[in-house]
Amino acid sequence: MNPMNTVTSKTFPGAGKLLLTVLCSALSLGAWQAATAAVPQDTLVIGKPADPQTLDPAVTFDNNDWTITYPSYQRLVGYKVESGKGGRSTTEVQGDLAESWTVSPDNLVWEFKIKPGNKFDDGAPVDAAAVKFSFDRLMTLKQGPSGAFPEDMVVAVVDPQTIRFTLKTPFAPFLFTLAHNGASIINPDVVNKSSDVNAWLSSHTAGSGPFRLSNWQKGQSLTMEPNTYFAGPKPALKTVVIKIIGEPSVRRLQLERGDLDIIEDMPEDQLGALASKSGVVVKAYPSLRVTYLYLNNKKGPLTSVDARRAVTEAVDYNGIVKGILKDKAKLMNGPIPDGMWAYDSSLPPMKQNMAAAEESLSKAPQKITNLSYMYSDKDPNWEPIGLTLQAALAPLGINLKLEKLANATLRERVGQADYDIAVGSWSPDFADPYMFMNFWFDSKMQGLQGNRSFYSSPEVDKLIREAAAISDTTKRVELYQTAQKMVLKDSVYAYLYQKSYTLPMRDSVKGYVFNPMLEQVFNLGSMSK
Repeated sequence: MNPMNTVTSKTFPGAGKLLLTVLCSALSLGAWQAATAAVPQDTLVIGKPADPQTLDPAVTFDNNDWTITYPSYQRLVGYKVESGKGGRSTTEVQGDLAESWTVSPDNLVWEFKIKPGNKFDDGAPVDAAAVKFSFDRLMTLKQGPSGAFPEDMVVAVVDPQTIRFTLKTPFAPFLFTLAHNGASIINPDVVNKSSDVNAWLSSHTAGSGPFRLSNWQKGQSLTMEPNTYFAGPKPALKTVVIKIIGEPSVRRLQLERGDLDIIEDMPEDQLGALASKSGVVVKAYPSLRVTYLYLNNKKGPLTSVDARRAVTEAVDYNGIVKGILKDKAKLMNGPIPDGMWAYDSSLPPMKQNMAAAEESLSKAPQKITNLSYMYSDKDPNWEPIGLTLQAALAPLGINLKLEKLANATLRERVGQADYDIAVGSWSPDFADPYMFMNFWFDSKMQGLQGNRSFYSSPEVDKLIREAAAISDTTKRVELYQTAQKMVLKDSVYAYLYQKSYTLPMRDSVKGYVFNPMLEQVFNLGSMSK
């Protein structure tokens, strides 16, 4: 609870009348709002539209969850921040838990020396056994994050401070995947916390990062506190509160009056007004985040490529970018976004073609009259996108039903292929097209892991797996671009737009460093007010 909203009082004669008088006077002077708005200097309050789904690093593949998990855990390596005013994050990695590492000439054997002195939030030391425990568990669970690592790798303890990874085939992005949230090192003592470790980790943290979760009131707030055993510099912040506020206008008003320090996922029409408010800054960061539609390839009416193509041709891409995003986004031309190497500038941007959509629909093996569009309130743009798609499909004789769900329920349904069309956003976790091409299209990664349209193509599998196994960048570009043309023909997804990451915050917040690989993750250990 915000201490500024808590009042302790004693009853005495006339107290009610006196209190009312004081409150009325304060309200008339505008002082009551100011009094409740002040957030303590050592407390950071972030407003988000949706609860995390899970806090288990071996399960979560959602940046919304990583707001909590990333600062609660450490990994062998982390992203390097350039020195200078404000600092700037890079896509290069440096040691976090790792003091140093070596790799064999064939890129198959990696050994990491672990820095001494790191401790979990219960004081237990971080050692090679903890690293092995974390990776063995990750690969055994085979949830979304495991897709960032070779499925046949072997993890072995060399000595208490040395861990060895042995791969059977080269994996080009391996070092960078170790900065991924899924590579978080978990305290092995969690096995003593509960008879169901997986359930416990879904709502608790057990890491060695600068912060730890201290309280979670589902649907209301999450509270974090410093890890007193953290081996790095002590955080300036003593408390971090994540408030769950579904309505964008409420998040905006609370930021304006100082109840919140940072807010996320705001519609464009409110960002402009926010930027002009005293004490508020709105910054847009160049991003690789994309928004796209999942089209169910596995079951239902969109298993037909002609039916899917009709949908992708009917989408009013320009209308979405200009009308909903107020021209603050750019059209895509395929799954690999502009700014990621292997981007193919020769491909044309997505555009609406109703004549082609009608022709494609006529080739579908069965007549389609009804489809559903599934979305949540996590992104305020998702509902108007659905309404725009509804209007576009109506002339084709297709009635699109909009189905709004809690974000966690949406993700569960997507993971079970229980939908026709669903909307989502994606940003890469390391700077490699593997994040888009392998996660989105490899038949082994169907479901929340990445291939959310449940696409399967042996030819595409062969191309993208080969691209991941070689280090020749030129050849990798060629393979990924060839595969990209194939999946575009198969209309696996509808690629809507690429948008900068926009973050409104109070001007009192200092030290935030944006990383395009870690959207919605805050470097809480080095932030202050």
